[in-house]
Amino acid sequence: MARKPSSRAPAHSDTDAVAAEPQGGSRLIYGFHAVLGKMRRDPEGIFEIYLSSQRHDMRAKDVLRVAESQSIRLIQAESERLDRMVGTRRHQGVVARVDARQRELKLADILEGLSENALLLVLDGIQDPHNLGACLRVADAAGAHAVIAPKDRAVGLNATAVKVASGAADSVPYVTVTNLARALREMQEAGVWVVGADGEAGKSLYQVDQKVPVAWVLGAEGDGLRRLTRDTCDELASIPMHGSVESLNVSVASGICLFEARRQRSL
Repeated sequence: MARKPSSRAPAHSDTDAVAAEPQGGSRLIYGFHAVLGKMRRDPEGIFEIYLSSQRHDMRAKDVLRVAESQSIRLIQAESERLDRMVGTRRHQGVVARVDARQRELKLADILEGLSENALLLVLDGIQDPHNLGACLRVADAAGAHAVIAPKDRAVGLNATAVKVASGAADSVPYVTVTNLARALREMQEAGVWVVGADGEAGKSLYQVDQKVPVAWVLGAEGDGLRRLTRDTCDELASIPMHGSVESLNVSVASGICLFEARRQRSL
């Protein structure tokens, strides 16, 4: 699809850096993974990018190349300036000021835009924003294509979840749906195998074929999957527990499931 002509200006010097301070309707993200992911997925949601003038490596060149191709305003800045902007030296030399309003993503857009077998994480009613943020980080680390959650009876992507996600809220598409069971059926119609994580299931996750397109569905803290969600899944699988604890935190369980998919796909 053709992009609309952009009126954003080309690269500027550090003298323009004052514009990067958080303003109404904007926030800062940093780190190459988060910034490049945002540039490729939602370039219109970026107001400007600040790149350390000390960075001349391939990752910095990637930022320059993508910014130029997407007509994103890029400002060269001293690393000390970036330190002050974000309050940490962990920015890796790149900071972006982005639109703070969440662009609504559609499940169909995710499913139609895949270039490899789907790997999706579905969260059924997570209430704790720390758990949601941790799940986003896990999904990012495992290369999941999206995290899907219901709009109602779930915490939502609030400021706490975004902070805990440590940039993953900008690198992993987060899709909210009105009816989770209907969304699961939409995935199934698109050829995605829907697997629910259930501690009582007789089948181990290691017995599930995850080389095919797959969506892992995990339930809320303590309650697990809702009945309709469970009934809609193609199959249920458990994580073998060898110690005295009976269950795992949802973000830990998500990581085990998603990384098993990656392990199988690497064979």
